[in-house]
This record gives sequence, structure tokens and C-alpha cells, in this order.
Amino acid sequence: MRIRASALIRGVGGRPAVLVELLLLLLWFLLFARLDAAVGKDFAAATANALALQSTEHAIHIDIERSVNGRLAGNPVLCQPAVYLYRLYYVVVAGVLVWVFVRHAGVYRQARRTMVAMMALVLPVYWAVPMSPPRFALPGAVDVVARYDFLHLESWTRPTHYTAMPSMHVGWSLWCAYAVWSALRGTHPRLALLAWLFPLLMAADVLATGNHYVLDIAGSVTLLAVSVVAASLWGHRHSRDTCRTTTPTSLSRGTNP
Repeated sequence: MRIRASALIRGVGGRPAVLVELLLLLLWFLLFARLDAAVGKDFAAATANALALQSTEHAIHIDIERSVNGRLAGNPVLCQPAVYLYRLYYVVVAGVLVWVFVRHAGVYRQARRTMVAMMALVLPVYWAVPMSPPRFALPGAVDVVARYDFLHLESWTRPTHYTAMPSMHVGWSLWCAYAVWSALRGTHPRLALLAWLFPLLMAADVLATGNHYVLDIAGSVTLLAVSVVAASLWGHRHSRDTCRTTTPTSLSRGTNP
């Protein structure tokens, strides 16, 4: 019982305290949700940015959103699984976060720092580049999620902000793959590689449901890469600061350097 209480308050086995970690993450998620809802409200700018992005994709021959969306919309059997994946992927994100925390303490801090960095870095992009999704900006695109939504959320069909670039559905799926890969690459390298199938599946899903562009997915890859670097620098700086504070203590106790 004492060990469990210590884990909740102080943390054990290289893991941070459960209650402290849960509280901090919850507060950060709530802050992110509030800030996310406050950006991307300029519909005219979002539409103009979407048209510019479509022109860019057309010029480099990667504007496949309309054709992929049409194929899915014409297959009701696949539409519902696609909507379930789009709606319930948060369960996977939460599950990976808990799994890494419990089973791979050495990976957890880097994974958590990367997650926090992704949320911090994406908000300025949403503010600077509002983006209307294909389901609104592409003539003839079918809003598959709205048509087959098992949650029946009216806010989905009448959004108040436009933040398609980058796709955080793909971004969080990439984060899941990165966390699992980091945890398993040393002991189960082949299984670690399989984790990257999740973001590939999500990328196909967001394209086919009319929610994101190809370049949105490229933006998600860039976001993860920059966040991993930022998290690594953050971790190195924290380690240096820790060493600086512990070394004088050790010397004062007569410990050999």
C-alpha cells in the first residue's frame, strides 16, 4: 500500500508521480482545447488558403482528394468503419500514453514531451494559416463523417473553426507510432515497425472522408519531426540542469567527482 501511495504522489521506478502527471496533462489538454477552439475562425481566409493549397497540389499532381473521397462515398460498407476510425482514434492515443507510462518508463518522458510540443507548435500554425477542409472547399466532395456519424454531433456539420492544416488525426497517429516504435525497437524491431501502419491507415482515412489534403498529411509529418527534436532538446537541457543541481550537493558531502 505504501508503494502504491508513493507512486501516486512521488513516483517510483523512474516514472513521475501518477496524480501529478495526470493533473498536469489534464490541465494542458483543457488549455489546448480552449486555444484550439479560438483559432481558425476566419472563414474567408480559410477558403482562400484552401484554394491556394489545391492549386499547389494540382501543380505537382498530388490532388487526389476528390477521387479518393468519391470511391469511399460510393461504398457504404467501408464508410462506417472509416467513421469509427476517425472518431475513436483518441482511444488509441490514450491507450498508448498509459501503456508507455506503465511499461516503458524510460520512453515515457520523451513521448510526453513530444506530445506537449506538438500541441504547442500546432496552435500558431492554426492561427496563421486557417484552412477549410475538402468537404467544404472541394465542389462535389462528400462529408462522409457527417453522413454516417454514429455520434450525431451537430457541431461537426456546423464547425466554428477551420484548422485542417496540419491534420492532427494523422499527427496523433504518428505520435502513437513513434511512441510504440521507441518502446519496442530495441527488443521487438519488427513489431515496432508495424506501429507505423496506424498513421498510414489514418492518412488514407482523412483523405477519403473529405477532411484533409495530401499536404495536410505532409504537415503532420513535419510537425512530429520538429516536435521530436524540440522534445529531445528539452530533455537534454533538463538533464544538464539536474546535473548542475546535484553535483554541488555531492561535493558538499565529500563524494568523489
